[in-house]
Amino acid sequence: MNAHFACWVRPVRAACCAATLVTLAACGGNSCIGLDSCGGGGVPPNVSLSGTAATGSALANATVGVSCVQGSGTAVSDSGGHYTIALNATPPCLLTVTSGSTSLHSLAYAGGTFNTTPETELMMVYLASQLGTNENGLIASFQTNAQFQQVLSNQSDVQAAQAAVVTNLQQHYTLTLSTPAFLTTSFALGQAGVASDLSALAAAGAIDANGMPDQVAVSLLSAAGAAHPLP
Repeated sequence: MNAHFACWVRPVRAACCAATLVTLAACGGNSCIGLDSCGGGGVPPNVSLSGTAATGSALANATVGVSCVQGSGTAVSDSGGHYTIALNATPPCLLTVTSGSTSLHSLAYAGGTFNTTPETELMMVYLASQLGTNENGLIASFQTNAQFQQVLSNQSDVQAAQAAVVTNLQQHYTLTLSTPAFLTTSFALGQAGVASDLSALAAAGAIDANGMPDQVAVSLLSAAGAAHPLP
């Protein structure tokens, strides 16, 4: 018995076939897994991101750009460097905060709190080096490189890079950072935690006068990432 004939044998089967045909039509003729899955044609989920942009001082009224695997958006930080943005997007996402001559980068592997600081900039340098490129190459190829997307969406890989930044900075600059989870820990300027760590790094010379990581720190994390490549 062929499939077309079977649709007319029993009313129940006829209903099933009709539902199948409707689903296929909605998918443009392609098969779907579930009624809402049509080969990537669905609307990306709503993602809410927040964080603080700072260098030791707040990056106030800075432009915050968010670029995800699917979806993008922009926001402006407040006087304390805090930003919040909600968008229809598929993580991971790259964050770029620009204020004058200072341009810092970060990432978000999901919705939630993700800061942008010189520490996150160095984390991006480390990850890029692990992937056999530099930070500019990582950012430029992010939208089309499946490996880059996979690594930036992997919480374990990101946290390992975060830990490497802390370890290398502490050893090279002979200091102790109080907040190892600098990417996702909420903070405000003038308080102990990420803010005081940024001040300590600036005093040690790891952050330059423009609020960017010093070139020595960049080279340090680039070499450390190259020594621990990701497959």
